[in-house]
Amino acid sequence: MQTYKNPGASSSQPTPVKPTMPQQSYPFWLGGAGATMAACCTHPLDLTKVRMQTIHSTNGGPIRPSTLSILRTTVTETGFRSLYTGLSASVMRQMTYSLVRLGAYEKMKARLSKDGPAPASHLFLAAMVAGGLGGMAGNPADILLVRMTSDSVRPPEQRYNYRNAVSGLVTLVREEGVHGLFRGIGTNLTRAVLMNGSQVGSYDLFKQMLLRNKLPLVDYQLQDGLLLHSIASVLAGTFATTVTAPADVLRSRLMAAHGKSHPIEVLTTALREEGPRFLFRGWTPAFIRLGPNTVLMFVFFEQLKKGWRVLFPADYVL
Repeated sequence: MQTYKNPGASSSQPTPVKPTMPQQSYPFWLGGAGATMAACCTHPLDLTKVRMQTIHSTNGGPIRPSTLSILRTTVTETGFRSLYTGLSASVMRQMTYSLVRLGAYEKMKARLSKDGPAPASHLFLAAMVAGGLGGMAGNPADILLVRMTSDSVRPPEQRYNYRNAVSGLVTLVREEGVHGLFRGIGTNLTRAVLMNGSQVGSYDLFKQMLLRNKLPLVDYQLQDGLLLHSIASVLAGTFATTVTAPADVLRSRLMAAHGKSHPIEVLTTALREEGPRFLFRGWTPAFIRLGPNTVLMFVFFEQLKKGWRVLFPADYVL
């Protein structure tokens, strides 16, 4: 056993060194795995959101579909399995975009919190930087996801007909070149920065606030557990959906478009033809998806962390 000398004790009586709390590190990909598991559960709502955001731009008419009408039409025309169209692109997206944004944020948060709890402003900034990194990593998969989930609402001659994410990626590079992988990168980066800051950063903030204060009306003090995680993630999901809605709509329309499209051109045309409300089109399915997705993502992430600690327990450090 390692020892140290206590100045107040005799030299013949060494004092044993007390081990500190274990410091556990997790693999960088663990957050991406949790996000992938959550996305597999909420993919039908992601598909519905994208179709609501792109249906006007592809059909050209003043269409204002509801969430239920899109779901009903999808199931009626192409069957229940079609709700999972583009799932391979969704998995690719989570294992690029979410893997990087969650992995980078956890590493930054660990460094910022090494000497005590980090200020909320520092955590928000770290989340936004991590979101930008994730947005760059996941942009190609985002393009594939938007195109695969919106294909059925296009005229037949405008469809991409990607069989899966891998074949779609090959086709994208072959037909549009490497620069095609960065279509819509500006709006996607903006959305990714806003999303990670407003979702992941606000989740930590809401969780701390709920732990410090009792719930109003019911006078109940939450403990760190599933109920706390669920409430904090719903609040974070509501905040994130509202903050990212305009960038999300523009991103979907730019990525779904044929040929070259400029964000300003898309924005001015949509504002002229549809009014400012178009910026929040798809908000309901986005919220319905993001709320459960945020809950499931963090629950799966925490359970994966727990399993990792069981399989690979941390050693005591001095």
